Amino acid sequence: MKRNSRLKASQRGMLLAAFASLLLAACGGAGDGANSAPAAQPVVLTETTIEVPAETVPATAADQLAQPAFHVAPVLLDEPDDRDAIDNSASALIRPRAQYVPATQAAMSSRRLTVESLLTARRMQARSVQPLNADGSVTPMASSTAVSTYTPAQIRAAYGLPALPASGTALTSAQAAQLGAGQTIYIVDAYHDPNVAAELNAFNQKFGLPSCTSRTLTTSTALPLPAPAATDGCALVVAYSNASGALTNAAPAFDSGWATEITLDVQWAHATAPLARIVLIEAPDPSLNSLVGAVRLANTMGPGVVSMSFGATEGNWTSSVDSAFTGTGMTYLAATGDSGAAVSWPAVSTNVVAVGGTSLTYTGSGTRTEIAWSGTGGGVSAYVPTPSYQASAVPGVGSLPRRGVADVAFNADPSTGQFVAVIPPGSSTVNWISAGGTSLSTPQWAGVLAVANAMRLQNGKTLVGAPHVSLYGQIGAIPGTYASVFADVAQGSHGTCASCFARTGYDQLTGLGTPNVSSLLSTLAGSSAVAKAPVVSPASISGKVGTPLSFSVTVSATNPVTYTLSGAPAGMTISTAGVVSWATPVLGSYAVTVIAKDSKTALSGQGVYTVKIEAPLPPAVTAATVNGMAGTPLSYSVAVTASNPVTYALTGAPAGMAISSTGVVTWASPALGTYTVTVTAKDSKTGLTGQGVLSVKIAAQPAPAVPSGAISGKVGTPLSFSAAAVASNPVVYALSGAPAGMAISASGVVSWASPLAGTYTVTVTAKDSKTGLSGKGVFMVTIASAPAGPTITAPALTGVAGKPLSGTIGISNVSGGAMSVTITGVPLGVAFSLSGQSIVLNWAAPVTGSYLLNITVRDAAGRTSQASMPITINAK
Repeated sequence: MKRNSRLKASQRGMLLAAFASLLLAACGGAGDGANSAPAAQPVVLTETTIEVPAETVPATAADQLAQPAFHVAPVLLDEPDDRDAIDNSASALIRPRAQYVPATQAAMSSRRLTVESLLTARRMQARSVQPLNADGSVTPMASSTAVSTYTPAQIRAAYGLPALPASGTALTSAQAAQLGAGQTIYIVDAYHDPNVAAELNAFNQKFGLPSCTSRTLTTSTALPLPAPAATDGCALVVAYSNASGALTNAAPAFDSGWATEITLDVQWAHATAPLARIVLIEAPDPSLNSLVGAVRLANTMGPGVVSMSFGATEGNWTSSVDSAFTGTGMTYLAATGDSGAAVSWPAVSTNVVAVGGTSLTYTGSGTRTEIAWSGTGGGVSAYVPTPSYQASAVPGVGSLPRRGVADVAFNADPSTGQFVAVIPPGSSTVNWISAGGTSLSTPQWAGVLAVANAMRLQNGKTLVGAPHVSLYGQIGAIPGTYASVFADVAQGSHGTCASCFARTGYDQLTGLGTPNVSSLLSTLAGSSAVAKAPVVSPASISGKVGTPLSFSVTVSATNPVTYTLSGAPAGMTISTAGVVSWATPVLGSYAVTVIAKDSKTALSGQGVYTVKIEAPLPPAVTAATVNGMAGTPLSYSVAVTASNPVTYALTGAPAGMAISSTGVVTWASPALGTYTVTVTAKDSKTGLTGQGVLSVKIAAQPAPAVPSGAISGKVGTPLSFSAAAVASNPVVYALSGAPAGMAISASGVVSWASPLAGTYTVTVTAKDSKTGLSGKGVFMVTIASAPAGPTITAPALTGVAGKPLSGTIGISNVSGGAMSVTITGVPLGVAFSLSGQSIVLNWAAPVTGSYLLNITVRDAAGRTSQASMPITINAK
């Protein structure tokens, strides 16, 4: 009783100060690291083992009050659908639920907003919510704002938490460790939530999470608690703490704000580490003395991770209570606040991991994106010295003058919030809210570190303990490891100061950033043994009605998988090789979920294939103009585009025209005229038809075209030239005006064996053998007269008997370059020799007498000349 009287007195003193020094600090965010890094060496964690002294909080701070600093979007959400209740990963690959805030509620502050306040607002004001579009989006309303709310499966997918096994799956010890089995998470809050177990049960059922047993500790409970076995499953244990940090049987009073904080913390610590034991420690009031007492009670219960989603403005007393955060085997986390740039306790303690917040964007595929949440706390302490782990080797840290807050971050914006189930006292109705604040990010980081503890024990290692040295020195200071483990949040602000803006590397809003949980667990556990669910890549598939459809699913998995389909239309199946087939597709658009289950780990992944079946297109027949000639066979191939084989038909075709099964139009004997012929192509499977018009133009055949020309020849030299006509059909040739002996062949070749000198006008007539049409060509044939024969010069010779005699016979005008010479009447002893075209006569010993040489010359052209050469030989 004396204790209670003193507390009330101090509270009255606080009211005189108008609570000016109080700051509630809780709620926070998430991030994604798209960069990969070489496998890091196992992180060696240090664990401080200090006996916790029993001293109380200094009197100057003991009665300060902390308040829950959660945030709630100002709208009661529609109940989530049951897809995750059927398959706990079903929502992982879709966008978050979007819901519009009624314009009349948009102005409500989200800070410490409760279901009771929202129910009151709904009773007083008309509720106006836009329905979701087919793609999950919403159409904006005038003067309204929207909130996006994430499910546990979506948060696990966004941050890379190990996938949840299918319900009922027998887990290996490694799989159980990845869900936090055998570990304890302590939730420290003030006041009492009588429906926390029922709210957690509703949350678990809606999202397909493992159920939890529940019990309340009594003062007779022996401490420390027995460590949970890895096979125990989830348990919710409620403990009532008195101001001295001891168990009591009396439940604290109810407070709707703290009750909302309690259920938020419990549900999301469980969603992050679904098989961990959760010990909820409810302090009798939110004074710092009572809350520190509750932390000390956690220290006496055994090793675990302590989550504190509350805060108050730091003071010069801060370091005096640091001993509460040095329990053996304990890890402490606290929210940095929800009022923007400010430093709050207990996050400022160098023994506590300060958790900031972000605004998350994740659509169900690809990587998440984040900016710093505008409400997140953080800054540089006014009192706490710079801890050694905040060294300048970490990008962005620089030279901090004192302790920098935050250390890490997670999703915290209530506008990108997370589902929380709330049941007001005296009601059994489950209400759904979109919660945020660094009070949301803190229990999730607690769950991640509980999973890390479980995995470390699997690998024969000690518990994480105080993780600061590892987070900063063995992760943050190594570029490749940092890029792999953390998503660096480098956008957003929470004030106007120079350091109030997120930047590359460490900053006071989000610390080192948000975790890529798979890499973080592998690094902290010293192993890469985090089992990953199969990844099914979504895709869009197009098909046609009635045309068999087949496509292969793209899956990335460590082990062989089995396939199932959800939401598939009748007749669609998937083979063991991941080939989806549909023999007879039906018109429509289908969202088909392909589920791939790992045959060894039983983890499942899924992807949505949007299958759009369109009405089949009729065959497309290309129109064309076809030209032909009367009487000349016509052939034309029709151009058709069709999905299936087609049959052909003609409409308006003239007699004799036909089309083959391959689309070739033929007409053996086209008739003069222009015809409009319609070609119809009918799809052999769908029965759809398409048409195209052929404009067939048949022209009259022209008369044969006979060339004309001038032909030269020579007398006596055979003459030959072609007078072949250009004609559509065979022709018969005839000559008119031709000289005797000239003739023309069937192929139009004119010949004359022995041309006579003269000029002749010869007409060649070609008559078409089918049409009877004639064409003519005129040839001017000139036969030149034969030229004179060779010229012989043979002067008479006179000599003296016995004296040598010589002379020359000259020959010119020889045609063809060759000649033959015949000389008769030659006396004995005369010799001839050829020199060019001259013949040299030599007679060494002439004999007296008169002689006459007869000379005949014939050239290559057949021309002949004759001459005589007299020779007189005198005696003296």
